[in-house]
Amino acid sequence: PLSSIHPHTPAWARVLWLAGSSALPIACSPALHRLSHYLLAHYQKGTRPVRDWRTTTNVAIDLMVYAILSVDEKNQVLTTYIWYRQHWTDEFLRWDPARFDNLTQISLPMESIWVPDILINEFVDVGKSPHVPYVYVGHHGEVQNLKPIQVMTACSLDIYSFPFDVQNCSLTFTSWLHHSEFRDINLSLWRQPELVKFDRSVFMNQGEWELLYVLTHFQEFSVVIRRRPLFYAVSLLLPSIFLMVMDIVGFYLPPNSGERVSFKITLLLGYSVFLIIVSDTLPATAVGTPLIGIYFVVCMALLVISLMETILIVPKLNHYGCEDPRECEAVRGSRPAPAIAGHVEGSLLMHGVLREITAIRQFLEKREEFRDVAREWLQVGYVLDVLLFRAYLVAVLAYTITLGTLWSVWRDA
Repeated sequence: PLSSIHPHTPAWARVLWLAGSSALPIACSPALHRLSHYLLAHYQKGTRPVRDWRTTTNVAIDLMVYAILSVDEKNQVLTTYIWYRQHWTDEFLRWDPARFDNLTQISLPMESIWVPDILINEFVDVGKSPHVPYVYVGHHGEVQNLKPIQVMTACSLDIYSFPFDVQNCSLTFTSWLHHSEFRDINLSLWRQPELVKFDRSVFMNQGEWELLYVLTHFQEFSVVIRRRPLFYAVSLLLPSIFLMVMDIVGFYLPPNSGERVSFKITLLLGYSVFLIIVSDTLPATAVGTPLIGIYFVVCMALLVISLMETILIVPKLNHYGCEDPRECEAVRGSRPAPAIAGHVEGSLLMHGVLREITAIRQFLEKREEFRDVAREWLQVGYVLDVLLFRAYLVAVLAYTITLGTLWSVWRDA
């Protein structure tokens, strides 16, 4: 165009420029301008850039994970920020560097050349990605398209081992128009899989998720991430463990008093409030329940069983543990036996004294008999309380060891 002519260009050169002569760009225009005009003057961006239509365009792809933005367990969506690179050869973008001040590379507008229509199969929504309008072109026709992309992709998230879960989400790149059966475009890896796997050179995110590695297989990239469980261990597991320990300690309260029942009822109410508070923290999905949710339910069931055991044991111990003999006899329905009927010689006073002494002796005998029975039942109650406590303790320990082993295996996997 006329505006691209240098203001100090002679008049004869301007005429040659307007006439379409190639001598003027070589002699007077900057090398970048001349090269850009040379490459794009007759370029057709609507067709695949090969001289023989049977030639396959090889597109090498690569990515580096920059950040894990969010993991939506409910909608099964992973949002990542990646640095994506493409590389292919354009047979119509070649030149001799000697003709253009030894230029071997130039940046051209992406809208002006052919670009492969590479998309991600798991793509579900448009992210906030910056627009990069240029690509780099080498003098042999090699084109490099480097751009950052915010990717929102569908991913099958398994939260059963939450908060020690590891997620594997795939990013499958493919050409939407040029299918593999047409053999127009062939996708390959830019780098070796070993170099891609542990490349965390640009990973800058230090949030809830950490990047383990990136597996590659042809045009598929599998991003493997792991949740950092410290926050959830402190806010979810430790309070529950403390409440369960307090429930176990509650068995050491005197069983023949009402304090144990009140204490365990308070613990059960406190655990219910705790579950209401943490319900929003647990991931919600329609396909499964995390193991930690089952853990909370079983802990609640153990607290209920502990309370039921206390309710069954304590009234039995209170019944046979009364201290007032008259109360004990009243509970058993016993009454002092009448004096022994018989002919007693002596005065009326002596007869009354003997009758009272006889009644007191029988009453004491019955009290001792009841105390022996009560002592036996108390012993049975205490033994039963200890047995139930040990069974409860074994169940809690076995449950804790099982969960700890599972979570340790998942953590070290």
